[in-house]
Amino acid sequence: MSTAASPVLNPIAPEKDSAGAMPSALVLARRVKQRRKILEMIAACYLLDASALLIYAFAGTIPTTVAPSYLAAGLAFVGVFTVLSQTGFNDRFKDHYLVLPQSITGMLIAVVFAYVVPEASIVFLCTLFTVFSFGSLRATPRQTALTWTVALLAFAVLFLQTDKHFAMPDGSRLERLATMLVFLLGFGRCMFIGIFSSSMRESLYQSGLKLKEAYRRIEELAELDELTGTLNRRCIMRVLEEQIASSQRTNAPCSIALIDLDWFKRINDTFGHPTGDEVLRTFAITVFANIRPNDRFGRYGGEEFLLVFPDTDAKSAGRIVERLRAIIAELDWSAFSPDMRVTISAGVATLRDDENSDSVLARADSALYDAKARGRDRVIAA
Repeated sequence: MSTAASPVLNPIAPEKDSAGAMPSALVLARRVKQRRKILEMIAACYLLDASALLIYAFAGTIPTTVAPSYLAAGLAFVGVFTVLSQTGFNDRFKDHYLVLPQSITGMLIAVVFAYVVPEASIVFLCTLFTVFSFGSLRATPRQTALTWTVALLAFAVLFLQTDKHFAMPDGSRLERLATMLVFLLGFGRCMFIGIFSSSMRESLYQSGLKLKEAYRRIEELAELDELTGTLNRRCIMRVLEEQIASSQRTNAPCSIALIDLDWFKRINDTFGHPTGDEVLRTFAITVFANIRPNDRFGRYGGEEFLLVFPDTDAKSAGRIVERLRAIIAELDWSAFSPDMRVTISAGVATLRDDENSDSVLARADSALYDAKARGRDRVIAA
């Protein structure tokens, strides 16, 4: 029967996918299409085997009724599994291909015909290699053991409980031609299985790469503030903790800056929240364009942002933030409103020995508060 390129049955979790959720209509339709192609391959294999049997029949080796009978049995098998597939029965099982039932059914058909027509048993016995090869592509150890056990019992009955002579016809040139075709078809199917297995591995590899990239993108999105594209609070705090640990381990300086947009509530109240959002995005883009590659920038909350400066002392950090303050103050904000002006206040703190994130943030926050108290639009070092 040289059966289908299909995975093996795992009869658990009816009507569930691997995540425990109901498969979507699109997934179910794709499964039906895949199963239909596989069953078409099975039907084609029965047709090829029946053609070889017809040559044996013309050579007088077997009765002429064998080939159509074998083809009818194979097509009936295909028809039954096609009906099960089209009605959605297969989707009750985790392995919706039902390869284990298919493999066992195909094996039993081959064994029965080998018993009934031992004169051409080479056709049916060669077919078994294809059946088992396809079934083993996705079989679990338990399923493989079950298939092998069924095969053991079937062969024990066929070879030990009968006195049939299982032949490889080669008495005439026509029989030799048919036998040659049987082997060539068997080799061709094994080669196809190898190609199919290779393409399946390549497909899985490519899917794995795409999945890895999707996970990377999900993790990236999970770390970013949706509005501004900066690191979110959870991520920037993790960055700060990691940088503190690194600085204390290497005795390298580390500075931070808490930055607040001045009178941002007035901007929202006067120009509306959509304009306020655009101001935040413009501010974030401007900061990104004017900090160093190793500096980390995140939204600490609302209109307050945190900058982490690795390997940076207080003087250098203050100079960077002062430059940012001047750039923001000099930006042309007239695209939002002719009379709009945006400024920032900042508190800068440099990590001390044995200081943790809470204390250095508290000092930066205190400096920021001092900057606001002194009239805003300024940078104060803690």
